[in-house]
Amino acid sequence: MSVDEVRAWLRERGADRIDHPGGNLYAHLCRVRERLAALGCGLDVQLAGLTHAVYGTDGFDVALLDRTDRATLRDLVGGEAADLVYGYGACDRRRTWRRLATTGAVYDRFTGQVTTLRGEDLRSFVDLSVVNELDVFEQDPAILDKHRAFFRELFAAWTPAMSPPVATEVHRFLGRQGNSDRGARRPRKFAIRSDPIPVP
Repeated sequence: MSVDEVRAWLRERGADRIDHPGGNLYAHLCRVRERLAALGCGLDVQLAGLTHAVYGTDGFDVALLDRTDRATLRDLVGGEAADLVYGYGACDRRRTWRRLATTGAVYDRFTGQVTTLRGEDLRSFVDLSVVNELDVFEQDPAILDKHRAFFRELFAAWTPAMSPPVATEVHRFLGRQGNSDRGARRPRKFAIRSDPIPVP
């Protein structure tokens, strides 16, 4: 399906009526896809970015589709994108994130199983994960203020696994945010889990 058809499907599932930092989930999903496209990621990764939260995530416990319904998403975005979306949504961040770039091991929070990613699969997973967080930070800088040290360390560890444009974007973004005016108005806050790892 085309990007426009996937967007229409997301609206049919109510993504534009679900709160998320910066407004609603649909807007967030669209921004993530657009940023991935601007950074040169392929169409499969872009489509995964557009649908990355359909099963919910470890930091955003709202689903548009039952996680057992894998066929619907495959028909919608194709097998490669659908596999990336499932892996992203199922990822147990506490067990996965810190050593992801060195081990490639992704722990499934639903089943407890471990999948090992290599090469382009690992790069796509990391790029999607990074771009998602950058959008959350951009929409609600208070989240970055709270977790800045953690994400600086994490993204530094992930840099070897990122595509070069995404690594450059991380450096640009965190550098810009570090020099931002602390007195700037903050968007309204949304409830997230207290653990420093599962942010939306």
